[in-house]
Amino acid sequence: MRLVPARRLLFWFGLVVAPFSLIAMTGEAGLLLAGIAIGGLLMAALVDALRGTKRLDGLAVELPEVVRLAKDRPGRIEVRIQNKNQNARRLRIGFSLPEEVGATRSIETVVLPAGTEWSALSWTCQPRERGNFPVTRAYLETASPLGFWAVRGSAPVRADIRVYPNLLSERRQLAAMFLHRGRFGSHAQRQVGKGRDFEKLREYIHGDGLDEIHWKATAKRGHPVTKVFQIERTQEVYVAIDASRLSARIAARPAVPAGNGRQDAEPAAAGRTAQRDSALERYVTAALVLGLAAEQQGDLFGLVTFSDRVNGFVRAKSGRAHFNSCRDALYALKPQTVTPDFEEVASFIRLRLRRRALLLFLTALDDPVLAENFVKSMELLCRQHLVMVGMIRPAGAAPLFSSDDVENIDDIYERLGGHMRWSRLREFEKILGRRGVRLQLLDQEELSAQLVSAYMAVKQRQLL
Repeated sequence: MRLVPARRLLFWFGLVVAPFSLIAMTGEAGLLLAGIAIGGLLMAALVDALRGTKRLDGLAVELPEVVRLAKDRPGRIEVRIQNKNQNARRLRIGFSLPEEVGATRSIETVVLPAGTEWSALSWTCQPRERGNFPVTRAYLETASPLGFWAVRGSAPVRADIRVYPNLLSERRQLAAMFLHRGRFGSHAQRQVGKGRDFEKLREYIHGDGLDEIHWKATAKRGHPVTKVFQIERTQEVYVAIDASRLSARIAARPAVPAGNGRQDAEPAAAGRTAQRDSALERYVTAALVLGLAAEQQGDLFGLVTFSDRVNGFVRAKSGRAHFNSCRDALYALKPQTVTPDFEEVASFIRLRLRRRALLLFLTALDDPVLAENFVKSMELLCRQHLVMVGMIRPAGAAPLFSSDDVENIDDIYERLGGHMRWSRLREFEKILGRRGVRLQLLDQEELSAQLVSAYMAVKQRQLL
């Protein structure tokens, strides 16, 4: 607790000390009068300071233990103030919030009414980055009884501000998929065929194939026994997110212009210049959207995050609580300045996942050395699992004559460079295809939609 001179003290100091200092120079009577006036002011200020030292007694601040917000969306932090003395007072309160939280103001003034122990206020903010931001102290200021001093102090608080990815814009793009009305929306795919899940044994029937006979049971019972399989109604889908230096690349996103008349435009996007997100930001958002799609299809969804080692693993499950667990595992994920170790993550998945699953790797493979390491590592997985790779399309990577907006010689060289990048990716796609791995080049703005479309294509073709 400390005392700071308030404006009222400065006002009275100027009003009393300066004039009476001049009066003191007129003689003994003026000196006596000036001493009384100035001494009285100093005495009042001293008494007010002594009484003000207890002005913050009985005050406490409470915040929710966990505050959940979404990136680029307005939110509120609910604050409760306890006034044990129940005295009316005017209080200024502030928190040491990081800039990423995007608080609209750093200090709030609140009037605590008399006879009320608890008061509440809402702290508005609009986070700019996802992550975990702890708040440990609240800073308080109130006036002394006479208002000559500002009494400042702090109170301990404990809160974790969790800023999650903003799925609103992505779900708007895929709004039709989440409907269940008539022909609209995405419905669980009807599974046909023999299936791969073992169900039971039965007596041999004429026409059963040799691959369906259970030879051990046949030898034990002395007559042919056939295996019966069922359709895999619940399949496992895992998204492996690369959180290495490859995912720290920045690419510009076109902004939503101000005043475009769209009612569904996000307030955070109105009037902005181009927003720049890292590749990891898009990976996290797309993974959570795919989790919602898998939940709707009745599949189990899981996560693997890796860099130079496996950073996190969430076993495939379903349900709202599991989706929240996946979201908690991703909201604080940040890119690291290390090179990805694909062999480590492949070995980890090989040991942990015994059941055949769809593995979606979100990474960048335009580096020839890393691409070669990825191909070698996938040999451990592609024999058991269905492996797909989602990669954001490099800027300008397109066939040479795919566009006609060439105006000068620089544009020609730029198109040639883009064609060479596209050609290398096509060759790499063929190399992966020979090993049963599918490469998907995704546009950054439509990454979530294209990833969900690739998953739905796998479901429809029953590749898993």
